[in-house]
Amino acid sequence: MFKPFSLFVGMRYSLTRKRNFFLSFVSLISMLGVSLGVMILIVALSVINGSITTLREEALKSVPHVTIGGEPLLGDWQQLLDIARRSEKVLAAVPFLEGEAALRYQGRNSFIRLRGVDPAMEAEVVNNGGRLYSELLALLEQTDNGIILGTQLAGALGIYSNAEVSINALGSLLARSLSDAQGFQVLGFADFGVYGNNNVTLVNLNRAQVLFEKDSGVSTQLRLKVEDVFQAESIATDLFGAMDGVEIQPWNEAQANLFNALNMEKILTSFMLLMIVVIGAVNIISTLVMVVSDKAADIAILRTMGASRGMILKIFVVQGLIAGILGTLVGAVFGVLLANNITQLSLQVERFIDSLFTDANIYLISHLQTRVDANEVLMVCLAALLISFLATLYPAYRASKIQPAEVLRYE
Repeated sequence: MFKPFSLFVGMRYSLTRKRNFFLSFVSLISMLGVSLGVMILIVALSVINGSITTLREEALKSVPHVTIGGEPLLGDWQQLLDIARRSEKVLAAVPFLEGEAALRYQGRNSFIRLRGVDPAMEAEVVNNGGRLYSELLALLEQTDNGIILGTQLAGALGIYSNAEVSINALGSLLARSLSDAQGFQVLGFADFGVYGNNNVTLVNLNRAQVLFEKDSGVSTQLRLKVEDVFQAESIATDLFGAMDGVEIQPWNEAQANLFNALNMEKILTSFMLLMIVVIGAVNIISTLVMVVSDKAADIAILRTMGASRGMILKIFVVQGLIAGILGTLVGAVFGVLLANNITQLSLQVERFIDSLFTDANIYLISHLQTRVDANEVLMVCLAALLISFLATLYPAYRASKIQPAEVLRYE
């Protein structure tokens, strides 16, 4: 695009403006403006990505990759279970039953999501690793009337291990059939993630089936764990999509409102922070306009020596792009470094000021998490370079329109 002459002169103008301190200072400010915008945008996107990743991991502690329900499971759910287990893309498939119920303990009540599971297979489908969870499931398998509570739920009601609680299905409760209540022994407490700790409980599948036998709206379903969580819906559709009446609900649909809101926030945040880069680009325009005025005599001499208007335009495009390129590179390097270390930095600041930036009870995460996406870093850099390039066009065009005779007349 640029001849060596235009590139050489443009780089020379960029590197030899030391005699005009004010012009050099303004040029430095414009470069730093681009750097600041790129750095902040990379850090902000990384924090949002980290938050989305953390919330997704928390959701998958209580929400399966895919839930399969519908009329076909009312009859022989074992047939669909066998189909799922034969697929290489399905890592695990287990039956479960979930319904709304009321838990009562020493005069205190709470509405819960009671989930009936097969304890021997439950650990295969949830992202809730750890020896404690496995031990609780093993204990549940041995205890017919056992129940596992979410940590927040137990804390809110003051429930301790081995306590006896009474549970009534919501359908029975609405029908005022209090005699259908069943007693359960609390085996322990599990981390069901931020979305399940305050209401999820686990019992044996057979006990849940008995509890909800009068509730027509509750039936046995399947939970699938697939090899690629982002392809969960397509994998389930390939297996069961052709069956009439089958309902497929992937994990991201179960939490659609939250993740849609986070993605919208990410887009709006990116747009607002990109304005910092635009401001830096406006400074590039101002700098180049002053440079054109300062170099008017040089431009006139170049024109008289045979330089075309196109060559003059390219000289100042190169000069402006150098500021944009340097600003983008500096911003990208510091942005990635800060994004990769912001978790530790935030923890140190929290310890120093003895206060939390994020309250898990409000923001669902206990501290800042980041995830740097290389593709997004590249997109930010390309956007900054494009804005910088566009900012050079007007001053460069003005430079190419300078008339040598008018300038040299007063020299």
